[in-house]
Amino acid sequence: MELTTVWFLLVAVLFTGYFILEGFDFGVGMLLPVLGRDDRQRRVLINTIGPVWDGNEVWLITAGGAMFAAFPEWYATLFSGFYLPLLLILLALIARGVAFEYRHKRSEASWKRRWDQAIFWGSAIPAVLWGVAFANIFRGVPLDADHEYVGGLFNLLNPYALLGGLTTLGLFLTHGAVFLALKTTGDIRERAGALAVKLGVGTAVAAVAFLSWTLTIRSSAAAVVFAVGAALALLGGL
Repeated sequence: MELTTVWFLLVAVLFTGYFILEGFDFGVGMLLPVLGRDDRQRRVLINTIGPVWDGNEVWLITAGGAMFAAFPEWYATLFSGFYLPLLLILLALIARGVAFEYRHKRSEASWKRRWDQAIFWGSAIPAVLWGVAFANIFRGVPLDADHEYVGGLFNLLNPYALLGGLTTLGLFLTHGAVFLALKTTGDIRERAGALAVKLGVGTAVAAVAFLSWTLTIRSSAAAVVFAVGAALALLGGL
């Protein structure tokens, strides 16, 4: 196995770890106004990810560092061509992190409500845009002879990429609901479990459509195995 292949697999593992671990963080943040009927319940939801949310983001930092170290040209093309989506993701993650730290600083309901909105949008925006970004990476984007991105923003918002964003949004919401069903008790646990099943059905439809479209772009025996494995993992989780 060549060294470039080893590094590529390492980057893939790091991003996979990030999406698995940060995925339920995003899901819990998006479900905050849905399952949190009052301030106490919203505090319970936040407490489930309080000890881990910032540690989970280390996977992203490490993945970016590994990409820069092993594939600097890929890194440069990605972060320049996808500048606006990645900037929006960064701003959303900053707002979300600040919200976790500042929400409890004051007791006014309006203060907490504003930070709850920051947690929601700081979770929802990356949940969609990460799917859009990686769908475009897999599908391919227009590059010139110097490997510089020559498309515009709307080139990134193609139907395949938007379906990828919808799929990651559904996956993270489902993952968050399952996580809350495991980490809470009583009324929140019951409603989270019921919501996970409902979200899972919609997510399964989007995931099957996205995986099927993906296999028409690049198909191999290994790709089919991974696609079936992903579908079975989703069903097993539910």
